[in-house]
Amino acid sequence: MHKLTPYFLIAGMLFPGACSVAQRYMRLYPGAIPDAIDVPDKETLTANATVDSLTSHVSIPGLTVFLPKQTRPNGTAVIICPGGGYGTLLTKREGSDVARAFNQLGITAFVLKYRLPDAQIMKNPAFGPIQDAQQAIKTVRERAKEFGIKPDRIGIMGFSAGGHLASTAGTHFEKRYIDKDGKTSLRPDFMILINPVISFNDSTGHTGSRDNLLGKNASPEMIRLFSTELQVNAATPPAFLTHSGADVVVPVSNSISFYNAMQHNGVKGALHIYSRGEHGFLTYPPFQVWFDDVIEWMRSECLIGTGN
Repeated sequence: MHKLTPYFLIAGMLFPGACSVAQRYMRLYPGAIPDAIDVPDKETLTANATVDSLTSHVSIPGLTVFLPKQTRPNGTAVIICPGGGYGTLLTKREGSDVARAFNQLGITAFVLKYRLPDAQIMKNPAFGPIQDAQQAIKTVRERAKEFGIKPDRIGIMGFSAGGHLASTAGTHFEKRYIDKDGKTSLRPDFMILINPVISFNDSTGHTGSRDNLLGKNASPEMIRLFSTELQVNAATPPAFLTHSGADVVVPVSNSISFYNAMQHNGVKGALHIYSRGEHGFLTYPPFQVWFDDVIEWMRSECLIGTGN
């Protein structure tokens, strides 16, 4: 049985030594978790020499809130979805590290610990992550005043499979997977997609992420539904995409197909492709290089003041 934990926990209890910014952890759902099966919580957090930390078997989703401390908040917020192939979450390099970098620019950041698909913990595993992403957007938007942000400047960011989740949130918002009669908009105002999984087709898609999310025998209808380049329309929010042309894990054609769909539908966006670099940008390009590209795009979209 899931044990109820306090809605807010001191971040230092969860991340010792991570106190450079005002930060706290909160359960994503103050009440029942949608479609959850009542089983013991088996979540684990383990160290990894390459990516610093891995969170697995997530069944109780949450948000870690990073509030700017040294810089005045500028009203923009980014919800960050770590990658991990829908089998784990890279919670530091693709989570808290990025959140702190945003904080230095006055941007409020939220790292989403979303449920990882598992038929033992949820009734509809394929929809658990998008439910959590929509709940994160709903929570941040409804509590915008409390967090010192503007409700129309809330973006979502994702890495690899987290990029797939972010792009799903940016293309599926007209379908409410939570709060079906709710009035709060679930549409992110912008997307930032870093070497994202986009397509679930056999030639382009990342089959590991597809199998983890949809199962090995997914129907053509589900594959199409979750191939987000096929779900772009004129209402899709603007997006920044970056990828390595040398990525052998998630082909760059994922980002290209999404950008082409945006162009076809008249959606603003930017696409940066590096000639070399492995999946996840572990060694190249350096963090500050691709992150500066993100920031420049955000400035062009008036999401960061020119003085920051």
